[in-house]
Amino acid sequence: MTCLLAAMPLSLMGIPAAAHAAYPEKPITIVVPFTAGGVVDSITRNIAEKMGAKYNQPIIVENRTGAGGAVGTETVARAKPDGYTLLSVSPGHAGAPSLNKSLSWNPIDDFRAIAGFGNVPNVIVVHPGVPVKTMSEFIDMAKKSETPITYGTAGNGTSNHFSGAMLASMAGIELEQIPYRGQSNALTDLMAGRVTMMPLTIQLAGQQIQAGKLVPLAVTTATRASSLPDVPTVAESANLPGYEVGTWFGFVAPKNTPSDVIEQLSRDVAEILQSPDMRETFAGIGLEVHYRNPAEFDAFIADEFHKWAKVMKEAGVEPQ
Repeated sequence: MTCLLAAMPLSLMGIPAAAHAAYPEKPITIVVPFTAGGVVDSITRNIAEKMGAKYNQPIIVENRTGAGGAVGTETVARAKPDGYTLLSVSPGHAGAPSLNKSLSWNPIDDFRAIAGFGNVPNVIVVHPGVPVKTMSEFIDMAKKSETPITYGTAGNGTSNHFSGAMLASMAGIELEQIPYRGQSNALTDLMAGRVTMMPLTIQLAGQQIQAGKLVPLAVTTATRASSLPDVPTVAESANLPGYEVGTWFGFVAPKNTPSDVIEQLSRDVAEILQSPDMRETFAGIGLEVHYRNPAEFDAFIADEFHKWAKVMKEAGVEPQ
C-alpha cells in the first residue's frame, strides 16, 4: 500500500503538486539593459518596489549594460523560463535586429510579453544658438546644409536614434547620428553646442526648455504631449503625416515561461499602474500610462519590429 501511494500522482491524492506552488516563492530579478538613472531604470525601479511589497519578496533590479542593450537582453533570453528572471524593454528591443545582424536573440521568437506600461514622448530640441524655431525651419536648414546635421542619441537602436532616422527618411534630409552612452551624456554635448539637435525624452528636456536652455521644435508622438501642450507634433509641424516615434516600456520574459505566471505578473502590473501614487510618480517623469496585456504587447512588439526594419531599410541603414 505504501508503494502504491508513493507512486500515485499527488494530484490524485488531493495534494497540490510542487509545480503549482504559490508564485513567487523567491526573489525575482528584473534586468534593465541600460545604465542606472535613466528613464527605463527609473520606471522599472518604481514598479519593482510595488511588486516587492505585493509579493513579500525581494525584487532585484539588475543593470546589465553593453552593446546598446543586447548584452542584458541575451542574458534574459537564455535564462531559465520560470518567471524569476524578467527583462525591462523599450524601443531598442524591437529595433535592434534592424541594426545588428549578429544578435543571438529575436524579440518575437525568444520572449513572451508580460505587460506594456505606456509611452514617454520624445521632443526634438535644439540649442538656442541654432537659428530655427520650428520643425519646418529645421528641415529647410538641413536641406540647405552642405554637410549632414548632427543629432545626439543614447546609442544605436534607441528611440532617439529611431526618431532621427525616421525624420531623415520622411523629410528627405541628411542627418548624422552621434551616439553616446546614455541620454544625459548626449544632452551635455547638445547644451554645449557640440551637436545640433536631439530627440530627447520629455523627462530630461522639460526643465531645460523651461529655463530657455533648449528650444523645442516638435514632439515625436502622434498627438501632442500633455506636459508640452503648446509644442506641435512632427506630423503637424513639418507636414509629415504618419511620423510617430515614442519611448515605450514594458516587461517580457523568456519564451517558455508558463502562461499562468505571465498572466499573474500582467494582472499585478496592471493593478500597480492604476494606483494613484504610481500615476502621480509617472506623470512626474512624463510617462503616459497605457497598459497592454500579454497578447496586446506581443502584437505591439511585432508591429514595432516590422516598422523599424522598414524604416531603417528605407533610410539606407544596413545591419552591422
